[in-house]
Order: sequence, then C-alpha cells, then structure tokens
Amino acid sequence: MKIEKLVFAVIICSFIAFSANAQSKTGLKFGANFTNLYVDEVDDNNMKIGFNAGLYHREYLTKNIAIQPEVLFSQKGSSVKYEGGFLTGSGTYRYNLNYLEVPVLAMIKLSNFYVSAGPYAGLLLSVNIKDVDDDGDIQEIEELDRDDFNTLDYGLAVGAGFDFDGGTFGLRYSYGMNELGKEGTFAGQAINNAKNSALQLFIGFDLN
Repeated sequence: MKIEKLVFAVIICSFIAFSANAQSKTGLKFGANFTNLYVDEVDDNNMKIGFNAGLYHREYLTKNIAIQPEVLFSQKGSSVKYEGGFLTGSGTYRYNLNYLEVPVLAMIKLSNFYVSAGPYAGLLLSVNIKDVDDDGDIQEIEELDRDDFNTLDYGLAVGAGFDFDGGTFGLRYSYGMNELGKEGTFAGQAINNAKNSALQLFIGFDLN
C-alpha cells in the first residue's frame, strides 16, 4: 500500500511540474459516471451514477496529435439486486467505490473533433456498501470494507470529444482489467471477482 501511494504521489507531482512548464493547455474537468461491475459481460440493469472531477493537461506532439494525462477523483460501483443471498429478504446492494485515477491518453484531432485512447490506473480511496431492502430501509454492510478489495485498478479507456473556445466536452468508456475483490476474501465471493466498467460524460475548462 505504501508503494502504491508513493507511485501515485510521483505521478501527481510530475503532472503538476509538467503542466507548469509546458506550452500547451491545462484545465479543470468534471462530469457524470455511469458505472457497473462485470464478470464476463456488463449488465446495464445494475448501473450506478456517480461523478468524476480533476485536472487534465494536453501536450501537442504535432498539430493533430497530443498526449493528455489526467488526475481525477472518480466514483464507481454498481447496484446489484438480490433475492435472498447472504442477507435475508430481497433488495439491492449498492457498491460505492471511490478512486484516484490517472489516465494517460493519446489523442488525434480533426479540426475541433478528437478521438482518444490509452491506459489508466486507479488507487482505491474508500469503499461503502449498503443494503437497501424492498421497504427502502438502508443498512451498511460492515462485513465488506476497503481491506477486502484490491487497492490498485487498471484498464483501458477510449473516447471522443469536441473542443470549444476555452474548453472541451466529450464521452469516454473505461474497461477495468483487474479484479476488485481480493482472492479468497468475502468481497471476492460476494461480487464474483468482478471488474470495473465506466461510461463518462465530461466537460472541461482551460486554465491557460
């Protein structure tokens, strides 16, 4: 865990230093997350809505090609309906997973339109899981906490967007490649070693 924190600290410090010295644009972005947990395929019926916010920096290599690293706070998770299970009755489990994420995207621009793709890494900051029964009663599931989950997430992201004067907006999909629950733990059994899936809508505003 200390090593992971050190790696992310180095990434963020490098990002800030790079942004301060570069001649391209840096900005703030925020938006909505439509997320899920998947094993073999994504089930849209379990979608959870959250948000993302953070910094981006775009460095142009040529007129039409750029690299864009970002540092984001990103809410992920899923809402999973159950009938019976390890708690009696029926209802919904709400998995709330908060990450510090660092995507690094290659971008190709055609006029103001662009497409992007690249890897991302995420550090799990906190976990909150609730059981909402059919009567609307909410109970926190104390048997599952951050120690039951892998703190490092990683995967691939693809997206498209449009630049306007002073900012940008777009759509991005990220596909997690690391299992969330630690092997042999209650979390691994409860979510069948699922992975993250996220669709993001975002808008950004340039700072320079």
